[in-house]
Amino acid sequence: MPDESVPARPPRCVFVYGTLRRTGSNDITRLTPAPRYVGPAQVAGLLYHLGAYPGMLLGGDRCVVGEVYAITPALEAVLDGIEGVRGEPGDEYVRREVVVQVAGRSLECLVYEINPQHVLAAPEIPHGDWLRAVAGESD
Repeated sequence: MPDESVPARPPRCVFVYGTLRRTGSNDITRLTPAPRYVGPAQVAGLLYHLGAYPGMLLGGDRCVVGEVYAITPALEAVLDGIEGVRGEPGDEYVRREVVVQVAGRSLECLVYEINPQHVLAAPEIPHGDWLRAVAGESD
């Protein structure tokens, strides 16, 4: 019989803002184990165009558009592989935790932030929406 005095742990969530967004080249909904869509969201940050994919630096007065998904530890490991996260100083992306507002509630989410060294010469995407940028839409 389960111990009902221990509250159920909420599922791990991830905020995706680039190629992992639905219809992106690494669409998270095509990965396994399948994630559960939670909702659209925005995070304070700056989005940069790195060619075939974007990178986001957290903070600032602009917002980056994305989606939140509930994921399993197995899918989290897949995402770490896609983002090349090995926990080394020169990694292109760093795992961060951010609080994101989704459908009126606050959720702690994993987000992959670009290493600032990788965006020194990259153009910013002022509207903060990677899918709009790859579709050729500007502000």
